[in-house]
Amino acid sequence: MNEIKTKSEKTRDRLLNAASKIFAEKGFQEATIAEICAQAKANIASVNYHFRDKETLYLEAWRFAFNRELLLYPADAGLSADATAEQKLAGRIKAIINRLADDNSHSIMIINKEMAQPTRLLADILEKEINPQRLLMMALLKECLGPTASEQQIQYCHASIMGQCFQLLRIKHIKSVRPNFNPASDLSDIKAFAEHVVQFSLAGIQSIRSQTLK
Repeated sequence: MNEIKTKSEKTRDRLLNAASKIFAEKGFQEATIAEICAQAKANIASVNYHFRDKETLYLEAWRFAFNRELLLYPADAGLSADATAEQKLAGRIKAIINRLADDNSHSIMIINKEMAQPTRLLADILEKEINPQRLLMMALLKECLGPTASEQQIQYCHASIMGQCFQLLRIKHIKSVRPNFNPASDLSDIKAFAEHVVQFSLAGIQSIRSQTLK
């Protein structure tokens, strides 16, 4: 297979790189095609050729950023297939926290902007890209909690874990609008925070499992 990218493919990649960064910084409404093209060193005709319109560029830029971040921080954390469910869950939690902590995680910042100024353009793509990741975590939680765990317990554990992880995003958002904000909890040591979330979550899961198996 010829791995050398054509000039057209390189232009498309530059547009996606620029678009994901600018949409993350400004959101869909405030970002302009002209600004994206200037940063990508491309002309507006190239956007029309590759993406047709701003809406499609927005969707593809999010997908591009999301898949790039998954390569940087794999959801399986590089664990072997024979790793325990607890090890796989721990790896997945750490990967999520690392993606959230990375200031270059543009897909996450685009979602953050989307929550503040909804376009509803991402609904379908989020379902297709993020839902499979959610289902994999739910399956791991079911295995960790044991065969007698209820669907509600699985969902509550998932919500609890994600709530801890997304505390990072909440603090980053507040800091972006209030530069002098000094949170009561220091989450700057990402490795220590990730280890805490893993330890806290696995202990909670083990406690629930011991109750359901009585």
